[in-house]
Amino acid sequence: MSRDRDEQGRPRNARPRDATGRPLARDPGTATPDDPPALPPDEAIDLAGELLAEGRAFRAHEVFEAVWKSTDTDRELWRGLAQLAVGITHAQRGNATGSRALLSRGADTLAPWAGTTPYGLDIDGLRAWAREPDAMAAGPPPLRRR
Repeated sequence: MSRDRDEQGRPRNARPRDATGRPLARDPGTATPDDPPALPPDEAIDLAGELLAEGRAFRAHEVFEAVWKSTDTDRELWRGLAQLAVGITHAQRGNATGSRALLSRGADTLAPWAGTTPYGLDIDGLRAWAREPDAMAAGPPPLRRR
């Protein structure tokens, strides 16, 4: 079987995914694209927050990643947010070691924004949440400053 590819010839998986992002059996009528279009920052944050609250961290990661890969502004901020979402995804999949590593990496990536609130994001709250040993038990991360 040949590999799924996008218009530019890059490998893409057209299989539908479960809530944690694992590919399901092929069903052409239910495929979810790997790369959602990049949204404006506030829309991306709102959508990712909703997805995280619904337990769909893999999809939240894709939302953040789309912005990260399509912008020249604050690329590392978006990468850090994507890393946090991947850390949550690993936890949802039962990979505690991978989860801790990605949450820590995401907190480190967000360090340059400590003490700030770009796009209304609670960077200090996100970093503190990611550093908690039992962050996942506390619920989804605090994206927006309250």
